[in-house]
Amino acid sequence: MDTKDLLARIDKEACLDFLAEMVRHKSYSETPGERRIVDFMAERMREIGLETETQPFEGDRANAIGVWKGTGGGKSLLFNGHVDTNPVTEGWTVDPWGGLVDDKFIYGIGVSNMKAGDAAYFCAAKTLINAGVQVKGDVILTYVVGELQGGVGTLAAIEQGWKADYFINTEPTDLKALTMHAAAFTFIIELTGVTRHLSKREEAVDAILAACRLIPALTSMTFSGARSAEHRSINRCHVGVVHGALGKDLHEWRPPQVADFVRLKGSARYAPGQDEATVLADMRRVLDEIEADFPGLSATLTPEHTIGRPAMPPFEVAKDSPIVRAVNDAYRLVRGEDQPTGAITPPGFYGTDAAHLYQRAGMEGIVCGPGGRYNTMPDERVDITDFLDAVRIYMLAILSICERAG
Repeated sequence: MDTKDLLARIDKEACLDFLAEMVRHKSYSETPGERRIVDFMAERMREIGLETETQPFEGDRANAIGVWKGTGGGKSLLFNGHVDTNPVTEGWTVDPWGGLVDDKFIYGIGVSNMKAGDAAYFCAAKTLINAGVQVKGDVILTYVVGELQGGVGTLAAIEQGWKADYFINTEPTDLKALTMHAAAFTFIIELTGVTRHLSKREEAVDAILAACRLIPALTSMTFSGARSAEHRSINRCHVGVVHGALGKDLHEWRPPQVADFVRLKGSARYAPGQDEATVLADMRRVLDEIEADFPGLSATLTPEHTIGRPAMPPFEVAKDSPIVRAVNDAYRLVRGEDQPTGAITPPGFYGTDAAHLYQRAGMEGIVCGPGGRYNTMPDERVDITDFLDAVRIYMLAILSICERAG
């Protein structure tokens, strides 16, 4: 059976039904529903003949991992995706757990981030197995939890010995080939000024006015030491929380007084080759300039690392890596055009488990998955065409990396 015939064997309705069934699992992070979808994925993998395990960590949390054993002699390929989801927000007009399918989209919380990618590599393996295909290298399907807590599930899988020659992480990139993404950390800035009544505000040091000057300076930053313009393109600093009032307790009942304290909280993203210390030094220089512009102002900067949870490091793979070429070639065959490749934004600002597979396990890989345009928003959805093309691309990548046997 040639490649064209194999791709034609994709059962569109069965693939969509499987994804809809995944969406109907309310799999919030660190809830019983998270464990139920892990057990569900394990059972589905067993049904198609994969050697399957549910591997516990952190109490009752677990990953589901299935192996399609090769005949030997080929490279191995690991697929990676998380099954925990963000919470539902206000503004939905469809049932977030309904798995609604219309003529263009499939809807649901987590369908973009990232159950469509999860379902696509399961359906890719299932289609090839049902067609009687054998491959030389092992295909490993990993369904992890805890990506939203810094990637604790993938780190547990790595510690338990799971590794392959190459990997595909299927976070939503709108099927673009992400070969580089940023590292991420959060920070807290505190500005302390001097209060006076508004009648004497000329004598005050207004922390809110200083913050209004500081925030645009921070959000326009790029950082020192970028290896290239492409690396610099995924530098970003963002302030997401602002509190200003009187004193560190932020008393709000006395607005006639000049605010003497502001607390900002934000996140910084930097590229491979840069580091947190350099980013903090660059930010410190901006704070020094604000202090000079507002004599008497004191500004402190503190990185915040969530206790007990890992940070997301940066990720990078060479564009001529065999896994990148395999996915590029598959995309070209499926869509008839070259695949956008590189530090694509907005996905280049993500943190993903690809970074752990790259940094901790020493694997070459790529991030490429369906979804993205309608990610983390009310009525989250994925284009049906993108989902089905992902199945096709993953089938071709398996055949390229693992090699067809017989």
